[in-house]
Amino acid sequence: MGEISRTRSVLLISFLVLVWGLCWPIYKVALNYTPPILFSGMRTLLGGILLLIVTIPRYKLIHLKENWPVYLISTIFNVILFFGLQTVGLQYLPSGLFSVIVYFQPVLVGFLAWLWLGEKMSGLKILGLILGFLGVVVISFKSLSATVSVIGVVLALITAISWAIGTVFLKKSGDKVDAIWLVTIQCLVGGFVMSVVGVDTESLAAIHLSLPYISGLLYGAIFGIPLAWLAYFVLVRSGEASKVATCTFLVPLIALVVGTIVLHEPVTMNLVIGLILIVFSIYFVNRTPTMHNVADIQINSSK
Repeated sequence: MGEISRTRSVLLISFLVLVWGLCWPIYKVALNYTPPILFSGMRTLLGGILLLIVTIPRYKLIHLKENWPVYLISTIFNVILFFGLQTVGLQYLPSGLFSVIVYFQPVLVGFLAWLWLGEKMSGLKILGLILGFLGVVVISFKSLSATVSVIGVVLALITAISWAIGTVFLKKSGDKVDAIWLVTIQCLVGGFVMSVVGVDTESLAAIHLSLPYISGLLYGAIFGIPLAWLAYFVLVRSGEASKVATCTFLVPLIALVVGTIVLHEPVTMNLVIGLILIVFSIYFVNRTPTMHNVADIQINSSK
């Protein structure tokens, strides 16, 4: 796919950042009406089914027999752990705060890519890693005084770590698989597994078919997965992956602003300082990007 116009590129990137930023407060509201694992599994499975409709004509590119290990490992880290833990963790923290900690992930990717893949660690990247670490420390500091849920902070960090591991794995092995089939399969398999676990450990009767629940489910199944990923593929295949990576710092900012205005979530000085540190850390880590394909940023939408 060739280059796209500047206007279309700006619109697609704006769409992606907005979709990813809004998912946190929208899911936070929906979780008042549904158990977390069932909600995560159902929206992911529905999104995978919708993607399958688009992917079926590309059936010759699936190569399941050769590539099933890649599909499996990516499903575990980028869907089951990432989507599952984020949905459970949102019950313990404000959506803005949770998203800020999770979006420490691009910084972790820079570190893990250096450790596992031997990618160059520039001075700016080192500075970014330090600032990102300090940002998480500042945000998490108040959890020691019980004003912030320790469980929520831990789940947010594990979510970021699992997502970072999945991303670095795909930086190494993602070229073996078709990108759209990868997302489709991991959403179908991961969504099915989480739904089964949810049915076994949670109660379907606990789901209240209210407008907030249905809206959150459809938002994730339509915007958070199929439309966001298809838009992302257009950008990546047109050489815009680095721009997407650089703009990720806007996602927690949007989540924080919407959570504060709409959900009246508290904004503390620790959160503001931590957010600023993480924003700069992501910028420095991506200042000289080395990401050239869809596996490089697994910014799934939370999606």
